[in-house]
Amino acid sequence: MESVNDWQARLEDTTLDPARKTTRNYYAFLFFLLAVTGWGVYAYSLQVRRGLVVTGMSDRISWGLYITMFVFFIGISHAGTLISAILRVSHAGWRTPVTRMAEFITAVALITGAFFVIVDLGRPDRLINVLVFGRWQSPIVWDVLAVTTYLTASVVYLYLPMVPDLAFFRDRQAPWVSRPKHMLYRILAINWRGTSDQKRHLRRAISIMMILIIPIAVSVHTVVSWIFAMTLREAWNSTIFGFFFVAGAIFSGIATLIVVMAILRRVYHLEEYITPRHFLYLGYLMAAMGGVMIYANLSEYITAGFKFEEGTEFLFRQLFIDEFAPYFWFYFIGGLMTPVVFMFIRRLRTIGGIVTAAVFVDLGMWVERYFIVVTGLRAPLLPYEPVNYAPTWVEWSITAGGFAFFALLITLFVKAFPIMAVWEMTEERREEFEEMVEYEHEFDGEEILASGVPDSAPEPETGGPP
Repeated sequence: MESVNDWQARLEDTTLDPARKTTRNYYAFLFFLLAVTGWGVYAYSLQVRRGLVVTGMSDRISWGLYITMFVFFIGISHAGTLISAILRVSHAGWRTPVTRMAEFITAVALITGAFFVIVDLGRPDRLINVLVFGRWQSPIVWDVLAVTTYLTASVVYLYLPMVPDLAFFRDRQAPWVSRPKHMLYRILAINWRGTSDQKRHLRRAISIMMILIIPIAVSVHTVVSWIFAMTLREAWNSTIFGFFFVAGAIFSGIATLIVVMAILRRVYHLEEYITPRHFLYLGYLMAAMGGVMIYANLSEYITAGFKFEEGTEFLFRQLFIDEFAPYFWFYFIGGLMTPVVFMFIRRLRTIGGIVTAAVFVDLGMWVERYFIVVTGLRAPLLPYEPVNYAPTWVEWSITAGGFAFFALLITLFVKAFPIMAVWEMTEERREEFEEMVEYEHEFDGEEILASGVPDSAPEPETGGPP
């Protein structure tokens, strides 16, 4: 049996490899992401100079791709907080190789999503007006407060479990990195030496954060939904939008984690640590949330359709039959039903099948965010003809730049910081090894005891008559 120390040494080398080895493919991919992000920055500079007139938005449809991207990225940020925190609380032993990935997806997605709020303002200096002159009765101010709190808590929740691994990088990376980078590791490691007191305080801090982060994560996407639900629009007049958005956020967050996990597993050869079991368990979670989303959609549309109040006919027609029907049916069939069907059929419960289902989920949930935003604004409040919305090249360029920026941050993070939680995985492996050794000793003892009593052993004397 392989010792824990040998396994730990191999895990440490695997975790250090991305930071030490830089291939041509990495530089090519990094250049591609920088080029797309740069083009998005150019398009945004054009929008800042000329105003929102360069977009397809108008006074009738004032939200479009930008708010779609904001809601989508805030949603997938739940990959780290809820998934990682819930798995920690439930002591799921298989979680340790994937929690670090989930947690940095959260921070990166929040940064990207918050950026699109500033883009949608037109002039970035208007954000100061929201902060200084915002009214506390406004859901927009609630949203700014919620996202800021969520981002702060997520960064802390990402950083705390990383401290021992940053100390590991500090000690092992000294000959390989520049002096400023090594200094960064030293500062972030905060003099971690692995003493019993340090471990006790760290575990207590992680426990506090994992309890706090769950209600914070739920509240932030609930507040995002209230921006829609508390507006006088027929399509958004729903009391379950909070539940709808939180469930969709967890759903898309799991899917994003599966996709990112598959890419990093393939690129950095993490097959030994990220096994088919991790994809299978996350696939089951994704399918379960798909079932919840199917139920929520059916409940929402059947209830509204049964009453069929004024304005509902126009909304249902554009959503189910006319302009937005391809988007809706792709979302419902491809985004919601695909993961359920794939996890139901045993032959499709492979890594490739689960990743394919996750891609459909992310595409479907992005489309859902889009038609929620646009169809809600397109439904007329007065008896006039509805207007159409078509994003311009500026909007598409900034949107592409946002996706590239998201991937760029993940790419740089993997290059600079530990990709897996080495200390947690090692502790879990050590506990499993000790339990196995203890079980083997007990089993060997039972074998010796059983073999020590021969079948023909004489009966003990009782002192009675023969």
